[in-house]
Amino acid sequence: MGRKVLVLNQDYSAFTVCSVPKAFLLVYLKKADLVAESDTEKLRSISETFPMPSVIRLHKYVYLPYRGVMLTRQNIFKRDHHKCQYCSTNDDLTLDHVMPKSKGGRTSWDNLTTACKRCNSRKGDRAPEEANMILNQKPFKPSFIMFLRDFSGMIEESWLPFLAKKEKVM
Repeated sequence: MGRKVLVLNQDYSAFTVCSVPKAFLLVYLKKADLVAESDTEKLRSISETFPMPSVIRLHKYVYLPYRGVMLTRQNIFKRDHHKCQYCSTNDDLTLDHVMPKSKGGRTSWDNLTTACKRCNSRKGDRAPEEANMILNQKPFKPSFIMFLRDFSGMIEESWLPFLAKKEKVM
């Protein structure tokens, strides 16, 4: 049961993604409402059948002062679709500082990219232009909604109405 469930805040804004058992528990304990369920699958106990949640909405509003995507190695890989941004391979991936730290480059969404060990070694302590290497995609910081929609893996059709809304710029 590796399926995921979209969790909405009380105002129907996307909040997070959780596992099916966690979502079922929230609905069962009356801490959330079932907004959408799977058309094809059900949850079964010995004596009962329950709808498998696809989207749930929390009863109480949860205030999030900052809804950003954490800067982690795996999130950079997800953003870059697990491909080297120089040669497009998906073998031996590592992180590369586009502008090297020794030249003032920071460890940030806008300066980190996915690179294979071969390209990272070839680029060395130089900017891509100095090494005659071209980035396939300029590094960027994904928004929370964009990350849920595009980088969290397979999403359900029932999630789309809640992820298509424009995200507020903070």
